Amino acid sequence: MTSKRVVIIGAAGRDFHNFLTTFRDDASVEVVAFTAAQIPGIDDRGFPASLAGPRYPRGIPIHPEEDLEDLIATQDIDECVFAYSDVSYDHLGHLMARCNAAGADFRVLGPKYTMVRAARPVVSVCAVRTGCGKSAASRAVVRTLRRAGLRVIAIRHPMPYGDLARQGVQRFATIDDLRKHECTIEEMEEYEPHIDAGGIIYAGIDYTAIVRDAEKEADVILWDGGNNDLPFYESDFEIVLVDPHRAGDELRYVPGETNLRRADAIIVSKSDTATPEGIAAVKRTVARVNPRAVLLDGTLPLVVEGGLERMAGKRVLCVEDGPTLTHGGMKYGAAVLAARKAGAKLVDPRPFAVGGIAETFRIYPEVGTLLPAMGYGAQQMADLQATISAVDCDLVVIGTPIDLSRVVALDKPSLRVRYELEITSRPGLAEILAPVVAAARG
Repeated sequence: MTSKRVVIIGAAGRDFHNFLTTFRDDASVEVVAFTAAQIPGIDDRGFPASLAGPRYPRGIPIHPEEDLEDLIATQDIDECVFAYSDVSYDHLGHLMARCNAAGADFRVLGPKYTMVRAARPVVSVCAVRTGCGKSAASRAVVRTLRRAGLRVIAIRHPMPYGDLARQGVQRFATIDDLRKHECTIEEMEEYEPHIDAGGIIYAGIDYTAIVRDAEKEADVILWDGGNNDLPFYESDFEIVLVDPHRAGDELRYVPGETNLRRADAIIVSKSDTATPEGIAAVKRTVARVNPRAVLLDGTLPLVVEGGLERMAGKRVLCVEDGPTLTHGGMKYGAAVLAARKAGAKLVDPRPFAVGGIAETFRIYPEVGTLLPAMGYGAQQMADLQATISAVDCDLVVIGTPIDLSRVVALDKPSLRVRYELEITSRPGLAEILAPVVAAARG
C-alpha cells in the first residue's frame, strides 16, 4: 500500500505531540518532514530516531516554514498538517492557500486523536491568547488543590529547544534541574515559579511517557498550557482565560476559540487594569459562545520587589516575558504597568539592541519601548545581556517570572515585578474544583 506523504507544520511543540499520538505508528502515513516557525534556531535540526520509532531509523528532518512549497513539490507531499498555536485565522488561511496551491491537502487535527487519557484526574489551564495570565492561574489552581490535601503534579506544554534526543521526559523539582536540562529563559519562566512554590513540574516531548511518570507521584495532574494551545490530555475540568485588554481576540486566533468553546470555567483576567468596555465585550462573547461555562472575574495585582517607590522618578528599562510580546502581540506586561504606576520614565532599548535581540525588534517592530526577555539559546542570552548592559538607565525592572539575574549578569540595579491571580467573584476556585477534589480522593 502506498503511504500518504505528510509534512507537519509546527514550532517544536504541538507538531511533535501530534506525530507521536497520531502518525508514528500509522503504517498508512509517512511523515516526510516537519517545518518550524515562531521560535528562532529550531529549523536546523532533526527529530531524532530514538523518539520517531522504528519506522523512521534516520529520524525526521526539520525545515524552515518558508521552504513549505519546495518541500511539497520535491517530496511529493500529499497532506500538510498544521500544528502550532496563537496564529490568526488570516495566518491559518494563508497557510492553507499556500499548501493547496502547491498541490497538497491541508489539515488541522482535533482533540479526538491527540488527547491522551491520564490515570489521575486532570485540570487544564489554557487561554485564548498568549499572555492572558495562564501561569498565575496555574499556580493559583495548584495552591487550591494542595490546600485540599492533594498531591499535585504540573505538566507543562512542550518547549523542547535543546537536544531533542535527551528531552523525551523531563522532571523539574529543583533549580539544579533547570541547569541539568540546560533550560532556555523561556523554559525557566514556566518551570521556576512551580519550583519556587515547592512543586514539581514535568515537560519534554513524549507526553504519554511523561504522564505515566507523573501519575506515580500525583493525586491530580495540572495541565499548564502554552500559548493558546489545546490541552494534550483529556481534562476532567478545563479552565480558560480571556483577556479584556484584547477583547475580540478570543474569536480571532487559533486554537483559542476552540478552548473558549470547550471551557468548563472561564476567567476574565486582568479585570483590575482593563476598561469596563473591554470586560463587558469579552463577557458578551462568553455568553454567546459558551453560556454553559462558569464565569469568574480575576485580577492580576502587581507584586513589586521593595515597593513601587523604588521606581519613582527613575529612568527604567522594562524587561518583559518574550513570547507574550512577540507572537502574543501584547504591548506591555507587569514591568511596564508597575513603572507607569510609579511615575517612572521608560527608556527605549531599541537603539542599544544587538544580535538576536535586534533581530527580534526587526521581526516584531510593534513591541515598542520595552525589552523582550528572549533567550532561546546561549547566543541570544548573551545578546540580551549585552543589550541590557548598553542601555543608559537607572534601574532594570524585570517583569519575567524568573530571577533573571541568575542567568544574565546585570551591571545595573534591578527589581522584580510579578503577577498573582486573585478571583474576585463567586464561586471561587475551591468551589468549581470541588468535583475534581472529590474524584481525586476516590
